[in-house]
Amino acid sequence: MGNDVLVLAEHRNGRLSDVTFELVGKARELADRGGGRVLAVLLGETSLAHELGVADVVLCSEDPAVATYNAQAYERAMVHVVERQQPRLVLTSTTTVGMDVSTALSVHWPAPLASYVVDVRRDGEDLAVTCRAYGGKLLAEVALTGPRAICAVIAGCFPAADGRSEVAGRSEVAGQVELLDLEGVFDGLGVSVAQVVEPEKGDVDITAADLLVSVGRGIGSRENLEVVQELADALGAPLAASRPLIDQGWLPKARQVGKSGLTVRPKVYLALGISGAPEHLEGMQHAETVIACNTDPKAPIFDVATYGTTVDLFDLTDELVKRVQE
Repeated sequence: MGNDVLVLAEHRNGRLSDVTFELVGKARELADRGGGRVLAVLLGETSLAHELGVADVVLCSEDPAVATYNAQAYERAMVHVVERQQPRLVLTSTTTVGMDVSTALSVHWPAPLASYVVDVRRDGEDLAVTCRAYGGKLLAEVALTGPRAICAVIAGCFPAADGRSEVAGRSEVAGQVELLDLEGVFDGLGVSVAQVVEPEKGDVDITAADLLVSVGRGIGSRENLEVVQELADALGAPLAASRPLIDQGWLPKARQVGKSGLTVRPKVYLALGISGAPEHLEGMQHAETVIACNTDPKAPIFDVATYGTTVDLFDLTDELVKRVQE
């Protein structure tokens, strides 16, 4: 009620997603400033509730209808919850789950929806959000002045650590766990899940790397990947790439950083021959340190770089390999 912030918790294969912790951490900040509570909705995996101690209340359901993700079932469950809880703000992600739920929820619950959100903050009694538009080429500042709102947030915009109980200094079981009464909510569902088909796993998980070497169109040819791979191996880091290299089949899709690939937040992101198109920046701009190498001094990558150089990338990689191997 009042200034409560409600978060839809996402999970897969028995694990809460990083974006869930990002949203819970941001919800904690907003709720504390507004004098409200943090409510987390956890559908289908009640055993994970103890990890959401940063929330004040974890609302769970063990109903078979939400044992695996079902867009229609999730929609009905979330409408049921918000109608009873009446939070000031609902936070979802821009994942498939988050976008399914947020758009459907905005139809059935009288609340405006702000999508592709990169920042949410309190502005007195109102909320101010920043949204990406036109693939990140523009940023829109939006004021949410009504009594309720929904925000679909781009993953990677907030620190996941703020939502983790052990990091935030709260007990893993600090939040009160309540089972939702959803009797009749799922009657007459028109959709059922017949089978879940998992995508093929990549050879490495670039989202888990603290140090990431990423290469772009400036590499010139596929044969030159060996030079950058040598540097990545010397540093003990995975090799990632921007979309043009993936589209040409030089590296597998699991190595792509960007809007149509993966969002990464390493401690160090080494960008070699990457110009910095908005779609790529969307996937890496929240790295703690960005080191960019591009011969074009006006390349957009330098707008987000912590350190940058315009030397030839092959000269740089050769020198770095020598230094690392000394």
